[in-house]
Amino acid sequence: MLKHNLGYPRIGIRRELKKACEAYWSNKIDSNALFEVGKKIRMENWKTQENADLDLIPCNDFSFYDHVLDMSLLLGVISESYLSIPIIHNNIDLYFSMARGFQKNEWDIKAMEMTKWFNTNYHYIVPEFDKNQKFSIFSNKIFDELEESKKILKSYKKIKPVFIGPISYLFLGKEKEKSFNRMDLVENIIPIYIKIIKKLKNEGVNWIQLDEPILVLDMSEKEKEVFKYAYDEISKFCSGINIMLTSYFDGISENISLFQNISVKALHIDLVEDSDQLEKILSFFSRESKMILSLGLIDGRNIWKNNYLNSIQKIEKAIEFIGEDRIMIAPNCSLLHVPIDLEYEHSIHIDIKNRMSFAKQKIYELNDLEKIVKGNKSILSINSSVFCDHKIKERVKNITITDKDVQRDNHFYIRQKKQKEKFHLPLFPTTTIGSFPQTKEIRNLRNKFRKKELSQEEYDNKIKNFIVDVIKKQEEIDLDVLVHGEFERTDMVEYFSEKLKGILSTDNGWVQSYGSRCVKPPVIYGDVDRLDNMTVEWICFAQSQTKKLMKGMLTGPVTILQWSFVRNDQPISHTAYQIAWSIRKEVLSLEKSGIQIIQIDEPALREGLPLKKKNWKSYFDWSIKAFRISSSGVKDETQIHTHMCYSEFNDIFEYIADMDADVITMETSRSKMELLKAFSVFSYPNEIGPGVYDIHSPRIPTIKEIFYLIEKASKKLPIKNIWVNPDCGLKTRKWKEVLISLHNMTKAAKMARLKLKK
Repeated sequence: MLKHNLGYPRIGIRRELKKACEAYWSNKIDSNALFEVGKKIRMENWKTQENADLDLIPCNDFSFYDHVLDMSLLLGVISESYLSIPIIHNNIDLYFSMARGFQKNEWDIKAMEMTKWFNTNYHYIVPEFDKNQKFSIFSNKIFDELEESKKILKSYKKIKPVFIGPISYLFLGKEKEKSFNRMDLVENIIPIYIKIIKKLKNEGVNWIQLDEPILVLDMSEKEKEVFKYAYDEISKFCSGINIMLTSYFDGISENISLFQNISVKALHIDLVEDSDQLEKILSFFSRESKMILSLGLIDGRNIWKNNYLNSIQKIEKAIEFIGEDRIMIAPNCSLLHVPIDLEYEHSIHIDIKNRMSFAKQKIYELNDLEKIVKGNKSILSINSSVFCDHKIKERVKNITITDKDVQRDNHFYIRQKKQKEKFHLPLFPTTTIGSFPQTKEIRNLRNKFRKKELSQEEYDNKIKNFIVDVIKKQEEIDLDVLVHGEFERTDMVEYFSEKLKGILSTDNGWVQSYGSRCVKPPVIYGDVDRLDNMTVEWICFAQSQTKKLMKGMLTGPVTILQWSFVRNDQPISHTAYQIAWSIRKEVLSLEKSGIQIIQIDEPALREGLPLKKKNWKSYFDWSIKAFRISSSGVKDETQIHTHMCYSEFNDIFEYIADMDADVITMETSRSKMELLKAFSVFSYPNEIGPGVYDIHSPRIPTIKEIFYLIEKASKKLPIKNIWVNPDCGLKTRKWKEVLISLHNMTKAAKMARLKLKK
């Protein structure tokens, strides 16, 4: 029984990669210094996994920005617009220009589209394909890191290069023009995959891992057809090397027949997200396959310890069906989605910490499982005591939710009329999503306060100065609806976790969201409740500093849930409702204090959607209900906004409409308003702000391009319902670029009022 890992976090225990990348982008270090940081992180990761006695250790799971973008560079899927920039002389700058855009002198090239990685909060750079797309081995990263790992690891036989499989890679991309199906590119891409595999084999590699998460989706007949073709070809030309296909984030029962007559060495399945699939998979393996089965037993997306008894039962069942020599054990997915090391947490109560496990601890859990299988039952007893001490309490009761709890007093068209009479906003009203740049000065201020070098009063006064300043900036830009900037908040979820009962924040529990953007998800360990006001004082202070409308800024229940590590001892819907009632209390308190516009952000609504459509209804039943609990207690005249970003929304607009927010703001700038296609078949009833300014890139949008996006939106939506806004918060941007970009945005909106008025 072999133990292996699918991938390890790449940011470094102290977010060294984030700091190095941002220093490189600011010209504070050169590429050699950047590469040295990457090399050190890789070395530490390999050593950690070797010390945990893993039999196979992933290589090429490191990335300076995104592993899907790495794959595009490896395969030469690079737009001519990036290759044509004459002042880019190396691959790393080419790579970063694809991820972040390039704006220098006369060169102004936008970043590539970015979206969520399946149902996670990780974002990937979307590959773009031409009809006659050519593929080639462009980047040597995978081979260079292989050579590097040989020098670090004691046995090169443990090295397992990891990269995305051909069908998932094509699926994750998009066609530049609609005259072809990207799956038709399979005949072009497979010869390059075969070259890569053969080259790895010639370098002495024994195992490679091809990630094919498409296997957990509702695959079309076309996708199934090209999958069979791809692996028939790879099997034909790549004998002598052990290929493992990995699936994760759900089960593959519906697609298991694809593995008939495919001669890959191993298949990995996710038994955390879908434990029910095991019996069907084992039945297939015992009848029709000689493959090794890798059992994904350790939860790579949550921070709770593994229940060894449950895992051992699955292992023993697999051994009974197909024998121990055909079993491997691993986490269910890459450990990219969890923090690195629990040993760096010093503030968590010991009773809770004893139930937790981060990436480093999770790979040691594989060791424990192997020892238990070999007869060490004392480990099982110790582990079982953790779960016996923390059983869900019998007192948990059903939450009664009435129709009145989830409905506004009147239909939107009545509310809209009242709000327009009250607010007197112009056509194409302008606003931002909430946060403004969190500068070094603000971070230092927060750090001093944490170290008790500032009193509460001193800290609050300095935050108020930042709020006053940002209000003046917004008034100078002439935005219509203002925000207070969120300077008192470290993160849109973490901030609320520190105010709500039943949630805790970690000291160093960082995970990568995209590129250098890292987040520190809170831990929901108990019953959630709001004990006092969380935002009211700050928002009311901000409103007192301006005559313009000030938005109250809250994070919604589904997003707090999705962007936290959630307790797994009760239904997730139950936890969602607890959070929703807490947010509702804050909404009503804001309204009572005179705040007339309240934004309840739900960027994670799409992210939490089950990957299989058969499970959508049950998810939307509780998630939409949770949002409506939080938002439905206000008067008609109070305008409720929500915000969503970086996900595919076209297929769920009917559910988004069911949220019944007065205004929704969404990401559309990177995708060039592709979202608007949905309105050809679905008439969205409420107001909407399709984001016109891509904040995930440092480039500054022009007035002309913003006006073009507004004009494009006005052809699909009633102009009285269109808002003009960035596609997300401005927290990660620099003031210089933000001010120019927002000036351009307001000028474009004013131009639209003159030219597009009907």
